[in-house]
Order: sequence, then structure tokens, then C-alpha cells
Amino acid sequence: MIGKIAGRLEYRATDHVLIDVRGVGYIVYVSDRVMAGLPRNGEAVALFTDLLVREDNLQLFGFTTLVEKEWHRLLMSVQGIGAKASLAILGTLGADGVSRAIALGDWNAIAKARGVGPKTAQRVTIELKDKAPGVMAMGGSVAEAMGDSVIDDAAPEPARRVAAPKGNPASAEALSALGNLGYAPGEAASAVAEAAGAAPEADTASLIRAALKLLAPKG
Repeated sequence: MIGKIAGRLEYRATDHVLIDVRGVGYIVYVSDRVMAGLPRNGEAVALFTDLLVREDNLQLFGFTTLVEKEWHRLLMSVQGIGAKASLAILGTLGADGVSRAIALGDWNAIAKARGVGPKTAQRVTIELKDKAPGVMAMGGSVAEAMGDSVIDDAAPEPARRVAAPKGNPASAEALSALGNLGYAPGEAASAVAEAAGAAPEADTASLIRAALKLLAPKG
């Protein structure tokens, strides 16, 4: 399994790039969002990859974060979602947007992706809703361990962190996940505190889910 490609960007097409790794060229398919964030031709590039194996073809798909790669894997497990549709969803919403949409059951956001109809979008949110908090929590641990992106020049500023009560690792992980989604430290802390107060024994996934519901727009 090829899990990461690091080399020099040789050229880019509409939906894929060619990366030269010590004289060997790898064609890697990417979403529109990933494509827009890549460096210029001839510059160094690194992508996490997922290898799709078929009887008559091998295809590599590239992602800037492990969270994005994990969503690609999960999206493709849903009936009606192939690699092309998965990249369309990730290209439209980004990994954080997919996390938020699925956690909140917002199938309309998923349906905005090119080639994804309402019924398929609803199936995605129903089948993957329980997976969203776990993926979001994974994003926090990945960011702390190695940064949000494997492309140094394109790495975003780290999310602002909020101190969580000592002895409550689930709250800390939930705060980290919400911070990575762009929620302000104050509102994230308030939501997590309220969720933890209502369910003191809740695990990270449950706290994230409850906090997202509290943070969801009313009306």
C-alpha cells in the first residue's frame, strides 16, 4: 500500500497531477480543493495517498491531511459514492466541512457536490453520522502530532487551543476537534462544558456530537 508520496510536481491536469519521486512518476488524482492548494510545477510536494485496486487499473488519490484521506475511505464505503463523487464532496466542502455536515445530518451541504443527488447525500449522512465525531477527534490528535498539512508551504496556522479541565481527556479532545473546525475558543468551551455537564461520563465522540448540536444555528 502506498500511503504517502513526496517528490517534485511535474505537471497538473484537470483532475490529477504527476509527481516525480526520484525518477519515477506517479499519477495522483486529487480534488479541486487540493489542486488549488498545490505548489507550482517544479516545486516540492507531498501528499497522503490512498490506492484503489481494480482488476484492470490501479489509481492513487492524494490528500493534504490524514482526516481528508479517512473521509475519502469512509465516503467510498457508502453505496452510490465512488472515487469521483468522494473527491467532489471533499472538493466542495473540505474535510472540516464534511465532518460538520455529516455530524449535523446536513445532507443539503453534501448534495451541493457535483454529481451527488439528494438521495445519495441523505444516505451518506445517515450511514456515516456515527463516524463523524471519531474522525473529528482524530483530526485533533493528528494536528498536534504533525501539523495540519504535509505540505509545509501551505500549512495553515494552528487552531487556537482552549485549556480543558484536568482529568477530563474527553473534553480536551472535543475542544481540540471543535477548534480545528474553526469554532471560537469561547463558544467551543461553553458548548463542551454544557455537554459534559449534562453527561459527565460521555466519551469524546458523544461530547463532540452534543456540542455541535448546541452550536448549530437556531431557527
